[in-house]
This record gives sequence, structure tokens and C-alpha cells, in this order.
Amino acid sequence: MIDQNRESLAISFDDVVAASRRIAGYVHRTPVLTSRRLNAILDAQVFFKCENLQRIGAFKARGAHNAVLSLDDERAAAGVVTHSSGNHAAALALAASSRGSTAAIVMPENAPAAKVMSVRRLGGEVHFCAPTIAAREAAAAGLVEERGATLVHPYNDPLVIAGQGTAAMELIEDYPALDAVMAPVGGGGLMAGTATAARAMAPSIRILATEPAQADDAWRSWSGGTLDPGDPPDTIADGLRTTLGDLNLPILRALLDDFATVSEQAIVEAMRLVWEIMKIVIEPSSAVPVAALLERKFDLRDAKVGVILTGGNVDLGLLPWQRAPESR
Repeated sequence: MIDQNRESLAISFDDVVAASRRIAGYVHRTPVLTSRRLNAILDAQVFFKCENLQRIGAFKARGAHNAVLSLDDERAAAGVVTHSSGNHAAALALAASSRGSTAAIVMPENAPAAKVMSVRRLGGEVHFCAPTIAAREAAAAGLVEERGATLVHPYNDPLVIAGQGTAAMELIEDYPALDAVMAPVGGGGLMAGTATAARAMAPSIRILATEPAQADDAWRSWSGGTLDPGDPPDTIADGLRTTLGDLNLPILRALLDDFATVSEQAIVEAMRLVWEIMKIVIEPSSAVPVAALLERKFDLRDAKVGVILTGGNVDLGLLPWQRAPESR
């Protein structure tokens, strides 16, 4: 399903290129790893873009830096505000520090402890709220009004989306012969940026989105053509417990080739496989596209597939395979 009208999309590839130049020196060009053993299990040649090795342990450093570094001095001095379950929060705290600015972060009460600690370590000012999108947005809006600060939305901001697209840009620069590229979807900023970069750099590449079945609002929205919040998200992939942004839906409709949802069990299995075989730490959200490969959601046998491993921030005292995941 591809909508052909691309005239009014929130970003273009030129925005991704500009973001790449702007954030150079502030973020890592992360490595791309592969594993013969995992390739055999997944029936594909998989190239993992390791954003779990990015600064703050997640791709979010890219979009946050692009947004903050784009501010003029007056706006930077007034500080920035966001709401986030963790990775964007830490990224914005780091980006604000890099710019000599301040960051006030609204986080849900059930945010992982490791992510809260990371935000505070980086100088972010944490404000807790109820674990709902409405509560997060209301608290952030209050801080913006009170302080005259700039809201840097975690996924529904053109500068953030363009910054996230630089991960796929680097991946395709390193491996231009990829047959497909995959990423997970929460708010859709990474997937929208990835699709923008991939379609411009490799027009014939298959662009594939993945999402937990227990947090499938983006799949519903993409399938139906209008934003559909679906059921409240209830997934182990805590970074994807959000709703699709209205700037991202048109990009996904215009550029995606396919979209699949995966089970909680497959997410846990995929996460554990990557830990055990590749000896790297990834969080559940990172494992979602790997789970789609495990469950054979797409026909990718023997294909060269790029997968963005989005982050590696986990609570080591509460690993998911130490308890049975709940399923509906």
C-alpha cells in the first residue's frame, strides 16, 4: 500500500542531509554488524545498524540534537521541554547540555528506572505524570507555558524526524545493495525518517515497518488511512507505548511497502537471540523487527536486510525472559 502523493510530506531527503551535517560531531556514526548464525536462523542476510551503541544508548540522540542545534540563541536560552518514556528524554537532556541549554522532561510514572536515572545523570529535570498520552501532553504544555520554553516533541516534529532519518542514511551509505530496510514504529519518527532517506537513496528498496500486536495503533492507522488510537498499548516494548504522530502517518502511507505486527513472545525470543548470539544489549523495542523476521512476516528469504536496532537501555534487574510475557 503506497499513496503516491508526496507533495505535502513533513520532511524531504534534503532535510535528512541537512540534519546529518548539523549533528556531525555530536552523535556517533554507529557500526553495522552481522552474524552468520543469526542469518541462518532468520533465513536472510541481516545487517544491524547498532543504534544501541549510540550516545545515550539509542537513536533518539540524532533527532534531539538536530532540533536543539537548530534553535536560535534566544530560544535555546529559554530551555526545552518534552514528554518521553525515556530514550528521547535522555537524548534531549544531552542535546540541551551540548548547547548550553536546559531540559525539563515529563516522564510517565512507570518509566523504566534505568531511563529515569539516565535523564537525571545528563542534567534533565524530571517531572512525573500518569502513564497516559493525555497526561504527558498536558504536563509538557504546562511547562512550556510557564517557562516560555520550546517543546521538542519526541516524534511529531519535522526536525526530530529528519534527525532520525540519518541512521538509515548511514546504513545505506555503508550497504547500498540492501534489498529491504526495517525499523520498529511507536510514534513513527524513526520509521518516517528511515522511509524518507531509504526511498531517496535506493528507490527500489523495500521499506518495512514493524510494531507489537499489543500496541498496533500505527498499523491500524496505516491500514485505514486515518489516525486510529486503537486499544491502550500493553507491550513489553516500552519505547513503543505511544501513538502515531499525525506528521508521520502521511509519510508512512506514501513510502512504506508493508507493515506487520508481532507477538510479545516473539519480541522476547528475538531480544534474547540478539543478546546471546551477537553479545550486544538491545531493549525490547529494538527486537521488534527481529521478531518480524523470526515470525516470517515478510518474504525475505536470502534477501539483504538492514535492521535498525533502536536502543539498548534496559533494566538489568528485570529481564523479560525471567518472567513469562502476557498475551491477549
